[in-house]
Amino acid sequence: MQLIQQILFAAISAFVIWLFAKNIGIIRRNIFLGKEETFGGSKSQRWKNVLLLAFGQKKMFRNPLVAVMHFIVYAGFIIINLEVMEIVLDGILGTHRLFLPYIGGLYSFLINAFELLAAGVLIACVIFLVRRNIIKIKRFVSKDLAGWPKSDANYILITEIVLMTLFLTMNSADRALQVQGAAHYHETGIFVISGIFAPLMEGLSSATLIGIERSCWWLHIIGIFAFLNYLPYSKHLHILLAFPNAYYARLEADGKMDNMESVQNEVKYMMQPELAPAEAGGNSAALKFGAKDVFDLSWKSLLDAYSCTECGRCSAACPANQTGKLLSPRKIMMDTRDRLEAVGKNIKMNGEFKDDGRNLFSHITTEELRACTTCNACVTECPVSISPLDIIIELRRSLIMEDSNAPQEWNAMFGNIENNFAPWKFSPDDRDKWVEEMG
Repeated sequence: MQLIQQILFAAISAFVIWLFAKNIGIIRRNIFLGKEETFGGSKSQRWKNVLLLAFGQKKMFRNPLVAVMHFIVYAGFIIINLEVMEIVLDGILGTHRLFLPYIGGLYSFLINAFELLAAGVLIACVIFLVRRNIIKIKRFVSKDLAGWPKSDANYILITEIVLMTLFLTMNSADRALQVQGAAHYHETGIFVISGIFAPLMEGLSSATLIGIERSCWWLHIIGIFAFLNYLPYSKHLHILLAFPNAYYARLEADGKMDNMESVQNEVKYMMQPELAPAEAGGNSAALKFGAKDVFDLSWKSLLDAYSCTECGRCSAACPANQTGKLLSPRKIMMDTRDRLEAVGKNIKMNGEFKDDGRNLFSHITTEELRACTTCNACVTECPVSISPLDIIIELRRSLIMEDSNAPQEWNAMFGNIENNFAPWKFSPDDRDKWVEEMG
């Protein structure tokens, strides 16, 4: 019977890892559908960003109370799951608390640390559920999150509560069995949290306690396996992608835009025609300005889309959004991810991308894009270094430079720049007359 359980557990573990790797491979392929983009700058600064922004959650600490709770959930989820390694090895080898004989008293210290974190995670997740569903903080009740996004956030919080409860219940039953001197349940010392509940179970028979402990053990590890394979379909993929996203964050000064060399050259040749090269005779490829679909964005922008936590801090800081305009930077990221997922499914179905008559403008409207003031508030506020502004700028470039789609006021300005080399309707010869008038 024990051997059958070991084989079953090994088979489940192998399947779970294979399925997760497959889904992550699909996401990686989707991200690299974007244009190539190179990143320079200091590697030490990039690793510092990983440490401070991704793991340390530096930007979250602008609101210290929420930041501490979020850090407990995040760190607790990572650290507690170190125990998963022991659970997996126990399942494969048919052992129980495999590491106990090898690290002695340190084992009890680690389990107690895990229990304190588990209790912290449980309490924080309950508070987060209350904030979302009872207090209804404004950025969590936005129409951006209608339907699945709202449910997704709740499912994850409930799952973490269930997993932590199973972990503590398992340890409580384990401790009660230790007190009873049950075979294979070796003395570990008192558990700081589950030790409080273990005495309530001591009146149960060993068989009942073993049933509780084994049931919680199986449900806990299967829940973790299920959670692992839920991540690729959830906004909580940022648990993994926050790290590469922080590493590849732009190191330039805030607000610096990535100008197109071809456009800069056109302006230069307009100002100094003698620098213009001879015609290429039709051999040069037609230039494409901006982005119409995900293929036209950089792979970093697509990584941003998958890394979005949907927390809404970007939209809460956006002056356009806060003054009632249609733009929501969070929605820009969610729409980009939705389109990327649709493109990925198209490729999976057809072996290659087949034109489906849709693009990013099927999700994101012109009104949203025009509302952006390029103030950079969304980029500054994002806790995982996402830049909705990069996507907005590329889409606006396409609208204006490919489709000549701009408000009349903008067209007047563009005409002035083209004819007068400035936004104002004054010829270059007349531009300095005000100096003469000043005497």
